[in-house]
Amino acid sequence: MTIITGGAGFIGSNIAASLAARGEEVVVCDRLGHDDKWRNLARHLIAGFVAPPDLPRYLADNAGLVKAIIHMGAVSTTTETDADLIVETNIRLSTLLWNWCAQRGVPFIYASSAATYGDGAHGFSDDNDPAALARLRPLNAYGWSKLAFDRHVVDQMRRGRRHPPQWAGLKFFNAYGPNEYHKGGMMSVVARNHAIAAGGGRVRLFRSYRPDYPDGGQLRDFVHVRDAVNVVLWLLDNPGVSGIFNVGSGQARSFNDLIAALYQAVGREPAIDYIEMPESLRDRYQYFTQADLGRLRAAGYHMPMTGLEDGVADYVGRFLSQPDPYR
Repeated sequence: MTIITGGAGFIGSNIAASLAARGEEVVVCDRLGHDDKWRNLARHLIAGFVAPPDLPRYLADNAGLVKAIIHMGAVSTTTETDADLIVETNIRLSTLLWNWCAQRGVPFIYASSAATYGDGAHGFSDDNDPAALARLRPLNAYGWSKLAFDRHVVDQMRRGRRHPPQWAGLKFFNAYGPNEYHKGGMMSVVARNHAIAAGGGRVRLFRSYRPDYPDGGQLRDFVHVRDAVNVVLWLLDNPGVSGIFNVGSGQARSFNDLIAALYQAVGREPAIDYIEMPESLRDRYQYFTQADLGRLRAAGYHMPMTGLEDGVADYVGRFLSQPDPYR
């Protein structure tokens, strides 16, 4: 069996769907809550569900059956201020799972984040060198927690400590795609604005507070969740590959481009208003992100990444415009 923490979440449920479609046994560790998050898994055969507090006992009882752990569970809200909660979930649980996989000889794939790069002053190279990681300066506690675990992993390797037979940390950039609807304000800009654009309304984007970027011209690496899942599946199929890798499209595009693609997908002309950014975000806002995919390509991953216009059209046509938008 493969255990997916955060398996009912956005990327986790898409991984679960793909593994189930391959006929693999999937166990989901997550909380479903009181909303429609359960719909992320409703179409797929799931072998078991584990509440996060019960995971250590489940691992102890099923140690010989676990083929891999895919750790997508995290406090992923970039505005979360409870640092103790972030440490408990994003660092301590990750360390527990790393140690368990090391002791049992089980592959371990976990979600890092492009938030580790902060404002991008030190670039977006997924250099696994300890000194390169030490130079990064995340802009929020979430990004810091992901970087802290990346640094722990690399330090364990440097010290020659026991480690999983395969391990990979994936620095996901701005992912979008089906099954993100439970994320509220953390949904992609496409998901948040589809109904507005489809109904002929006007989409609102943040103004720019830097003279080198026009309003709506802030640049991000938008990656379709399908590409993120494909990287995970490729890693599982190539157990000799380990390391920390960027997962993005490799091409920075503006929010204006993204919204233009959304309006194109719904058959309407773009209509955008620019609004003030909350002051609390202005000093912690990323104006540019772009995944350097060199290490991932050098490791042997050669599948093309989905272009922005094609990805948005696919998302709108196959999911957001349908009565049941879930994968």
